Amino acid sequence: MAQKLNTQKPDYSPYVKKFWKYFFMGFGGVLLFFLFASWGLFGSMPSFSELENPESNLATEIISSDGVVIGKFFNENRTPVKYEDLPKHLVEALIATEDERFYEHSGIDGRRTLSASLSLGSRGGASTITQQLAKLLFHGEGSQFLPFRIVQKAKEWIIAIRLERQYTKNEIIAMYFNKVDFINTAVGIRSAAKVYFAKEPKNLTIDEAAMLVGMLKNPSLFNPLKREEKVRERRNVVLKQMEKNNFLTTTQKENFQAKPITLTFTPEKYNEGTATYFREYLRDYMKKWVVENKKEDGSDYNIYSDGLKIYTTIDSRMQLYAEEAAKEHLANLQEEFFLESKKNKTAPFVNIKQSDIDRIMERSMRTSERWRILSEDGKDEEEIKKSFYIKTKMTVFTWKGDRDTIMTPYDSIRYYKHFLQPGLMAMEPQTGFVKAWVGGIDYRYFQYDHVGLGARQVGSTFKPFVYATALEQLGMSPCDTIVDGPFMIRKGRHNVTEDWEPRNSDHQYRGMISLKKALALSVNTVSAKLIDRTGPDAVIDLVKKLGVETEIPSQPSIALGAVDITVRDLVAAFSAFANQGIYIKPQVIVKIEDKNGNVIFEPKLESKDVLSKDVAYAVIKLMEGVTEIGSGSRLRTQGGGWKFERVTGYPYMFDNPIAGKTGTTQNQSDGWFVGMVPNLATGVWVGNDDRSAHFRTLATGQGATMALPIWALFMKKCYADTSLNVSKEAFEKPKDLSIKVDCYVAPRRQVNDSTATDSTAVKIEEQNTDEFGI
Repeated sequence: MAQKLNTQKPDYSPYVKKFWKYFFMGFGGVLLFFLFASWGLFGSMPSFSELENPESNLATEIISSDGVVIGKFFNENRTPVKYEDLPKHLVEALIATEDERFYEHSGIDGRRTLSASLSLGSRGGASTITQQLAKLLFHGEGSQFLPFRIVQKAKEWIIAIRLERQYTKNEIIAMYFNKVDFINTAVGIRSAAKVYFAKEPKNLTIDEAAMLVGMLKNPSLFNPLKREEKVRERRNVVLKQMEKNNFLTTTQKENFQAKPITLTFTPEKYNEGTATYFREYLRDYMKKWVVENKKEDGSDYNIYSDGLKIYTTIDSRMQLYAEEAAKEHLANLQEEFFLESKKNKTAPFVNIKQSDIDRIMERSMRTSERWRILSEDGKDEEEIKKSFYIKTKMTVFTWKGDRDTIMTPYDSIRYYKHFLQPGLMAMEPQTGFVKAWVGGIDYRYFQYDHVGLGARQVGSTFKPFVYATALEQLGMSPCDTIVDGPFMIRKGRHNVTEDWEPRNSDHQYRGMISLKKALALSVNTVSAKLIDRTGPDAVIDLVKKLGVETEIPSQPSIALGAVDITVRDLVAAFSAFANQGIYIKPQVIVKIEDKNGNVIFEPKLESKDVLSKDVAYAVIKLMEGVTEIGSGSRLRTQGGGWKFERVTGYPYMFDNPIAGKTGTTQNQSDGWFVGMVPNLATGVWVGNDDRSAHFRTLATGQGATMALPIWALFMKKCYADTSLNVSKEAFEKPKDLSIKVDCYVAPRRQVNDSTATDSTAVKIEEQNTDEFGI
């Protein structure tokens, strides 16, 4: 009997039920996983307000009066840029390389994610630009441990979707470019464009944009400063992607691929670039400002991360010219100093005992960074001192560039004491706006600011204050005459502790002399007679009203400049003479804006009437005599035989009205020149950091040789730049002037005199016994 066939079908329903059961369990688990992640159960997630205002360290920009960013304060050197300021080809390069379907997805590219999963990443990652931004904004690189990576990836997806809901595609592109780190102090595309190519992002060429986008894959690996060929290969990959996505033609791609990597590397560091000393002065100013100025919610501003914009009074062109002038002159003057030092066994110190040198050097060691570090490491004094006599490799400053050498730290301290330093400040007398600020020769090596901090003895540049007091208190005029002859102030008068008999630097007396000529030739006896008549307190009172903050002793000797004043205060005080007697406190800030462009601070102008217009103008006419017949007349010469013509930089040949005064202190420790034209007052100081280091002779150590040439070079550059509108006109004469100022000046000629002083740098050949023919 035939066997009966089994026609019953297999029952798969239990398997189907299990499949759907596990499917929904898995799907539900994934949903719960993402839901829990969005609730923050696996770690904090950004709130709505945080998504609206993602935290970002934004650099504070320091902007010059002519619109140039001259520096920044930052933890991360990031300055935001808007989408409309990004060139089209930069955006195209990013999309072609990082996220071809950027405008089609909503934060997550499902197609790329599936492809990356199936290939286990061998075909590249699946992170969209939005996901990369989410990672940058809210949780960084993260852990490589697989469970943590899964959690982080989930959070990244959630944040990416939220970002897409909160922002437009263009805003996401801009946020991404503003956040990415291009290394070498460049965070964000604007900093990167400036650091690597010295330009704004909108000015980037296609190949430059491709290079920067290529760096995003791995900035350290594709560092253009270290791996140029590798960077070039990566850039060409980006260009190929742009061709693939029809952003470039094949010909364009090939042309750009053939180009070399050409950088204009300009790192934005605090101790490099332009106006370094000014920026440090401003940093100190801002530290005090944030204490006195709060945000609306009462919290403090952070100058390193709040993205402020500080609009300053500094003119980037004038600042450049001032720095160039100081370097041009001091490079030559320093050579002269080194030549002179070869004959000096105690160089750079002059005429001091070995015990004094030892004291100076030990003080310098104790205030050095080396001493501080070793002291914090627990080293005792004996051990620290020994370390200063051990030779070590170091890089030192020279006028011909940084030099690698081997020397002891002790020798390096003594070496640096040889260097002459400048202090220069230029300001507008009518506004108080500081236009240029040079505090030293190189902030990397010499960090003491000789404009705002370095109060030094001013020598004969103090004399105009004595003359101004005499004109105001005694009713004198520049044309009045006085006897230049032996003079003594007896003990007890004006707080003099013993008889004081000042002498002229050339040991000569001229008999009857006008005030104008006396100031021009810096005659000491006349200054002493004037302060004897007015009293020292009257002069001190005037100087204090003119903004000088240092203490001034009530002694007649101040008439000859035994007073310490900063360059900043001296220039501001002199400016009042050019501003019709009105003193205006130097101002360095025009306004401050927050990162959104709201003005949060505008300083108030601080001014006061100090002198009458007539007296102020009379002082200007007195100081014009300095540049007509006195030591400042070098400004008007053609040179011709002066021994140090190479150093002083003749000829200058200025033919416009200039009011000024040179100054030289005892032993040539300080050389000064303050010069003014109607709309610009500029003061220059030159000397060594240590007052015991100086020139041995007056010929090279006087203000007319050390400081005046820097002023002249600076003004030459300013006049050559007609966009600056620096005046060549005469100073404004008050209506109904009551003081006689138009005095006859005898013809003069310059002669060579290697032992010139402030009062003998230029010899005068007089045609009349009396200057005014009286």
